[in-house]
Amino acid sequence: MGNTFGKLFKITTFGESHGIALGVTVEGCPAGLDIDEQFIRAEMQRRKPGQSKITTQRKEEDEIELLSGVFEGKSTGTPIGIIIRNADQKSKDYSHIADKFRPSHADYTYFEKYGIRDYRGGGRSSARETAARVAGGAIAKMLLAKKGIKITAFVSQVGELKLDKDYRKLDFSEIENNIVRCPDPQTAAQMIELIDSVRKDRDTIGGVVSCVIQHAPAGLGEPVFDRLHAELGKAMLSINAVKGFEFGSGFEGVKMRGSQHNDAFVKEGEQVKTKTNHSGGIQGGISNGEDIYFRVAFKPVATIMQDQESLNESGDKVTVSGKGRHDPCVVPRAVPIVEAMAALVIADYLLLAKSNKLRDI
Repeated sequence: MGNTFGKLFKITTFGESHGIALGVTVEGCPAGLDIDEQFIRAEMQRRKPGQSKITTQRKEEDEIELLSGVFEGKSTGTPIGIIIRNADQKSKDYSHIADKFRPSHADYTYFEKYGIRDYRGGGRSSARETAARVAGGAIAKMLLAKKGIKITAFVSQVGELKLDKDYRKLDFSEIENNIVRCPDPQTAAQMIELIDSVRKDRDTIGGVVSCVIQHAPAGLGEPVFDRLHAELGKAMLSINAVKGFEFGSGFEGVKMRGSQHNDAFVKEGEQVKTKTNHSGGIQGGISNGEDIYFRVAFKPVATIMQDQESLNESGDKVTVSGKGRHDPCVVPRAVPIVEAMAALVIADYLLLAKSNKLRDI
């Protein structure tokens, strides 16, 4: 249980941080979709470890092996299987915490739940698992591209350093031009300096990833418990280290009055539009055709290169020493993960929408 996401367009992931391989099965992808393996590989490169001085130095190329569901470059309608083999495991880096609970990790909760835990990098609880999500999300992105739907995520905050610009005034082509994936070069340079400073202090820092979904049609979402923003929230909160999700005006919206916050409808040609978009493209849990935008907050990485007090499995006081290879800030590598999970949600609701009206059947 808990390893499958989606209703019609579904992924099931498997594998551990220091196991033989990670993998994903994609079900519900319509037959006849062009599957671009190079695109999947490019998405994996954006998430892989060891890509810069401000990410973990674990060396994984994250090469994919396409096992099933594709013939002559097209999806067959059967489950698409992909695996990513682990190549640079250093399990001995974790032998010192074999019976210790690392602060703010899943060590204790997994032990209480299962009575056993894979202490090598956290096993299934490790963010290494998200490699499989990115592979599955790449398939979803290909499907969305057929409909002209574009998903773009970027780093908008590191610690207290915040990019205070409307996303519509940003040049998204700048996102991949720096190692922190912030579309504003000046702010990006400051973020990189801050993360590198934190790394040298043997510490970690959190941040925010913002995401924009453009050209999604109106009508996506299932009332009442499967509202579009509820599913996006679930998707984002399922990502390791995520502590917060807000869409549209979010928490800042509480400072406004209804007369300021309401998005007035206007007609542009034959299209219904809104003058403003405080709703974040979603009203009543259903997309309205405007840009869907949201923010995802990531905590500081729990593993720090400092000694910390803790307990072991017997309840004795112990010291946990930070070892291994870890990100000083997770947000630069979280950008493609956020995009992948958003793509999976929109792809799923796009297929569900086909059953909402008799004319679509």
